[in-house]
Amino acid sequence: MSTRLRMLLLATVAVLAAGCGQTPESAPMQLPLDNLLPPGAKTITSAPDQRGNGCGDPIASLRPGAQPSPGNMPAGSAMATIAKNGNLRVGVDQNAFMFGYRNPATGKIEGFDIDIAREIARDIFGDPDRVELRPIVSTQRLSALQNGEVDIVVQTLSPTCVRRKDIEFSTSYFQSDQRLLVANNSGIHSAADLAGKRVCGVNGTITLGPVLALPQKPTVIAMNNWLDCLTALQQAQVDAASTDLPILYGLQQQDPNLQVVGEPLAVDTYAVGIGQKAKDLVRFVNGVLERVRGDGTWQRLYNSNRLTVLGPAPAPPAPVYLG
Repeated sequence: MSTRLRMLLLATVAVLAAGCGQTPESAPMQLPLDNLLPPGAKTITSAPDQRGNGCGDPIASLRPGAQPSPGNMPAGSAMATIAKNGNLRVGVDQNAFMFGYRNPATGKIEGFDIDIAREIARDIFGDPDRVELRPIVSTQRLSALQNGEVDIVVQTLSPTCVRRKDIEFSTSYFQSDQRLLVANNSGIHSAADLAGKRVCGVNGTITLGPVLALPQKPTVIAMNNWLDCLTALQQAQVDAASTDLPILYGLQQQDPNLQVVGEPLAVDTYAVGIGQKAKDLVRFVNGVLERVRGDGTWQRLYNSNRLTVLGPAPAPPAPVYLG
């Protein structure tokens, strides 16, 4: 009998024996964690500094001027171009519950950010429905403006010195702090409990920085969107998620087995992102936000989007203007 035939027979016997339970137990194959996570997820040890310094107050914006009436945008202005195109093109999220998410019952994208965009369309066209919502992920927010794919971005976008090198920002329309979302029985009560734990964040967000800077040195896993973080948390692939409170409470509203814990890791505001060449649009949007703050619209949007899980409607952030 040839050596090759003898090896083939031995292999066949081994397979048959395994089917009868006659071989010694072998350890189950263990896949690396990264192989179990959604596409685009990866373990990171550092992230680009998206806060920076050297620009003064990063939340300060251009003061609004005389506000044109709907349907009467000044000739040659960015608003006139938007009006001519027929819709306000808006970069939005579709995975951030309460701020920008796709309602499974209607298929429409809804949320506080979406309603802010509609108020801007209302003051350009006289019609809040003249919006073209374009879902983008966090890493695309700046490039979508720079490439002219959208007119504005309204997507829980925080103004920072680094980002101001590439785009302009309106005044802030929301303020929150960053905390942790964990399972009810996790044993994690604060950032001090994160040593050796796995914490989820989203690529392109400034909230990765405070987690990476923790002295407890957790393993940080960056994903493409917050629904991926929610799934990973539910499947115990991560031990916590960390970002701003509105996003965390939006995730918690989808799963009562989760809770928000810990002390603030950072405080941030949200503003409308606008292209650098559209200074007139910055002033116009700031005029819209002045109206929204002053006529009760801001509180109405807060309540209608169920942000009351964060507490009763506070006063909106006061505008900070340059000069």
